[in-house]
Amino acid sequence: MKKGVLLNSEISAVISQLGHTDQITIGDAGLPIPSLAQRIDLALTQGIPSLISVFNVVTQEMQIEAAFLAEEIIDHNPLIHQLILTQIKELEKQQGNSITVDYISHNMLKEKTKHSRAVIRTGEHSPYANIILCAGVTF
Repeated sequence: MKKGVLLNSEISAVISQLGHTDQITIGDAGLPIPSLAQRIDLALTQGIPSLISVFNVVTQEMQIEAAFLAEEIIDHNPLIHQLILTQIKELEKQQGNSITVDYISHNMLKEKTKHSRAVIRTGEHSPYANIILCAGVTF
């Protein structure tokens, strides 16, 4: 049995296959998932699992160099926005690199998910709670 934090085999496989600048998306329960992207559906019920809990586990296995958020999260979901920024600051310390956070329109974020290697659907039920993570390198 795997000893690490990330036990989900589908997510683990996707992360192990990522190259530099490849992207994965972690989305709320309502984010449309492009038909060509691998769908990893973790949603159980409203709020379970939360976007932040999935983000925390995924980023323990994945080297991150950049992230995309919908600019609408700033005004429409300040709590989740602040939690994400706090986690990114902590992740920068753990990884020893800076992580660029870019804000794009929600429509552009949905369009950008078409380039994600996988979209992880959470049970998050709050507006604009979606993040696209770009893989970095560990050297």
